[in-house]
Amino acid sequence: MKKSLSIWLTAVLTLFCAACNEDKPVTKESTTKTEMIHVDLMNAKSEKIGMAMLSEVENGVKLNVEVSNLTPGKHGFHIHENGNCTAPDFKSAGGHFNPDMKKHGSESSHGPHAGDLPNLEVSKEGKGKAEFIVKNVSLDPGQKNSLRKDGGTALVIHESADDYRTDPSGNSGSRIACGVIK
Repeated sequence: MKKSLSIWLTAVLTLFCAACNEDKPVTKESTTKTEMIHVDLMNAKSEKIGMAMLSEVENGVKLNVEVSNLTPGKHGFHIHENGNCTAPDFKSAGGHFNPDMKKHGSESSHGPHAGDLPNLEVSKEGKGKAEFIVKNVSLDPGQKNSLRKDGGTALVIHESADDYRTDPSGNSGSRIACGVIK
């Protein structure tokens, strides 16, 4: 009796283990990177005014942003080419991230830059929250369009709305906040 119970348990365990090791097809979803990148957004006084979270998705990079203590209205919002946010003017961030050498703006026939984003709307309370899918960029450091290239890139908020056509920066005014993407 003990011998037949032992054989029976061995057979059940063998079948169970074989089922666990069954090959499953690899899908695009199962290979998508889910790493989240956190970016603190700082103003010209080096005070934190918000944060952004970036993650790779199938058709680009998902960008969630929350800000506070900004002037109400629309603000130009871009990804810049250098991962450097030296206050107070943030000019160290360079121009818009533009690996494909296009013109600025979604309304330009020769655009947009990869770093051109929709305007960030800020409420009368000085708060803003948005989610975008940024196409034509990646978080994979090995890609030409990677936001995590050597030296990184930066998220920059401007004082005024982007007009989506004026090259090179959408006539969006001074840079008022910045955060490094590494």
